Amino acid sequence: MRIFMALLLLLICIPGKTAFAAKPNVILISVDDLNDWVGCLAGHPQALTPNIDRLAARGVLFANAHCQAPVCQPSRASLMVSRLPSSTGLYFLNPGLPQSEVTKNEKTIPEAFAADGYQVMGAGKLFHSQANQQIFNRVGEYGGSFGSFGPRPKEKISQPHGHPLWDWGAYPERTEEMPDYKIANWAAEKLKTDGEKPYFLAVGFFRPHVPMYVPQLWFDLHPREKVLLPVISEGDIHDLSPYARNLVTLKHVAPEHQWVQESGQWSHAVQSYLASVSFADFCVGKVLDALDQRADKENTIVCLFSDHGFHLGEKERWAKRSLWEDGTRVPLIIAGPEIKPAVCERPVGLIDIYPTLLQLSGQKANPQHEGQSLVPLLEDPSRAWDRPAITTFGRGNHAVRSTRWRYIHYVDGSEELYDHDHDPHEWTNLAGDPQMKSILDAHRKWLPKEEQPILGKGSTGHKAYEAAAAELEGK
Repeated sequence: MRIFMALLLLLICIPGKTAFAAKPNVILISVDDLNDWVGCLAGHPQALTPNIDRLAARGVLFANAHCQAPVCQPSRASLMVSRLPSSTGLYFLNPGLPQSEVTKNEKTIPEAFAADGYQVMGAGKLFHSQANQQIFNRVGEYGGSFGSFGPRPKEKISQPHGHPLWDWGAYPERTEEMPDYKIANWAAEKLKTDGEKPYFLAVGFFRPHVPMYVPQLWFDLHPREKVLLPVISEGDIHDLSPYARNLVTLKHVAPEHQWVQESGQWSHAVQSYLASVSFADFCVGKVLDALDQRADKENTIVCLFSDHGFHLGEKERWAKRSLWEDGTRVPLIIAGPEIKPAVCERPVGLIDIYPTLLQLSGQKANPQHEGQSLVPLLEDPSRAWDRPAITTFGRGNHAVRSTRWRYIHYVDGSEELYDHDHDPHEWTNLAGDPQMKSILDAHRKWLPKEEQPILGKGSTGHKAYEAAAAELEGK
């Protein structure tokens, strides 16, 4: 008996080998505004993301993953409570979870893990704005935002007009000055220590979100004269309904594509985004390196995601807030115990992360969740999967993404349909083709049957939605 107790005590004292070893640790990594420009997704041939790629190589890469809203706040809110924007009324940049009658009493992901006995820690951007500090400090520890989108120069570098955050270029001088570098270091330090509980560590990086500022070191990886621009088709959106065009052009804060072209800034902006992505990948690598030093690394689930996609000239537009592939497609990788490396082409959503983490950690499913666990796809990535991914940009505007097709329905009744087997850039709208009726009907059935009124006011998304509605009404 004494020998048994001595061995048990020794096991508990070994770093990374606690009495909770059977219960997996969880690391949740968010990268803000990262589209499919990562090596493993091949969204841009010059993307350099060795650390995200090595995570994908040891887990399941969901190559057809999509956000539920192409805006930071509603996307993250949907992810954190596993509810669709149409169910919560949270469509745009405000308000937050407490202001929705549907979500104000819902447990978020960190709260669920705290209730299950986990040591909860977080830093950077996981929720939107103040919710990070409020929620993480209530159930665990929040390390801070470390300066969020800063530092910024006294004067803008590349775009003299427009929103204060909309700019790009080499700044500051040292990588160590970047908030994301500090966030990665904070997370790495947390991974050097062992507590008495399994841990849930959430790490949210701000780049490549605008301003696309990173030190010159990261620009040097992507020489401007060699940068490849996105492939576009001039006049691509001219065959769409006036409402569809207005929704993505009126009252937006991103620069107009015509200005980016005429000012000679397109290659510089693309270079800045690629540089920002490489820097964010470096920060992801610091967290993964720290994890790999732990004795319990094999008993740790790692989930990496981005909150939505991002246009860099595709569809003749910039930034997010669209229902096309460039606005909705995101990296999503899940690695962990007994998860074999694979690529899954089935359509999934960020809304599915919460129920997946619950099942992987042995917690009970929440019947209120509208996402579904991806564990069946982690076990067999090629299995039959008939549920598409739904993305919403304002009440009545929805995209339905299946394995092959993207269907979009707007509040005015206009539609779009794209065949990704033959049209990956979504240049040819097939919605008007009579032969597509069965395909259209199969996707229409997934549109939300009930939609909550829009909450909040005054954000860019609100203004864009209202402007498009006003044009529709002839005001």
